[in-house]
Amino acid sequence: KKLPFKYVQTVQELNLIVAHAKKPIMIDFWATWCVSCIEFDKITFKDKAVLEELSKYTLLKVDVTDNTEAHKELMKKFNLFGPPAMIFFKDGKEEKNKRMIGFKEPKEFLEIIKK
Repeated sequence: KKLPFKYVQTVQELNLIVAHAKKPIMIDFWATWCVSCIEFDKITFKDKAVLEELSKYTLLKVDVTDNTEAHKELMKKFNLFGPPAMIFFKDGKEEKNKRMIGFKEPKEFLEIIKK
């Protein structure tokens, strides 16, 4: 089962989604050349408990493979240097205590998002 990610390309697009979100949001900063990103997809995002928890979220993905100006702007907005990174929002505000940089196994991932 694949997670229903919606791809986001610009800061403006992201701000609009965050402003109108009914559910909490998880933003996955991802790239094809990012080994840890692939691990997330193959391990953590296939875990049954993770899938269940993430069903409560609006899932966004920022594919920074091509590292365009818009991608750089999105990463700069969150002070990120590259993928993988998971950013969480609730009620229009970032939940900084849930921010994840680098790969997380399912158990650790769940502990963090359930904070």
